[in-house]
Amino acid sequence: MALTSRTLNLGSKPALIVVDVVNGFTDPDCALGTACPEVVIANKMLLAEFRRQRLPIFFTTVVYHHKNQATVFRQKLPDLDCLKPNSHWVKVDAALERRASEPLIEKQWASAFFGTDLSNQLMACGTDSLVVTGLTTSGCVRATVVDGLQHNYPVLIPKEACGDRGQTAHEASLYDLNKKYADVVLLSDLLVRLRLLTDQ
Repeated sequence: MALTSRTLNLGSKPALIVVDVVNGFTDPDCALGTACPEVVIANKMLLAEFRRQRLPIFFTTVVYHHKNQATVFRQKLPDLDCLKPNSHWVKVDAALERRASEPLIEKQWASAFFGTDLSNQLMACGTDSLVVTGLTTSGCVRATVVDGLQHNYPVLIPKEACGDRGQTAHEASLYDLNKKYADVVLLSDLLVRLRLLTDQ
């Protein structure tokens, strides 16, 4: 029997969570990074619309302040150790032109929710749905999307606005997320739906 999967609705006050579009992940000179200019461009388009409507925007980065943070994660993936406070690698990609009014969530694990105050900040904004983008699809984006669902938010993922180091992992993750946890949508369709919010 085929699995039944229904469409989720974008609420009247969605929040955008831009997951780890930081230099360490967009610059291939970093062991963690990959060249993904198309993902950066897609995020710029989304940011422009969220800013135009003054909808909530959150950025995330990964930062390790001391050796006792996320020890097992860093044992498994030692290249994470380059993500030191104030380093080039933990800064949001300059192309996104993050504003001071847009919170930057520092995290140590994959999910933007785990060990952070993101949930409280979303509630304070009156958020009723999430748009999640960023890097990488199979890692921190996936973890954030699943936790978004577990915080009872409808989650939408614009497929062009997230990416991975491998296309197979990217596509498999989007397929699975779309079946069980979120709606994977075209960026163009999402932008239309966002613009319709101003007509409501």
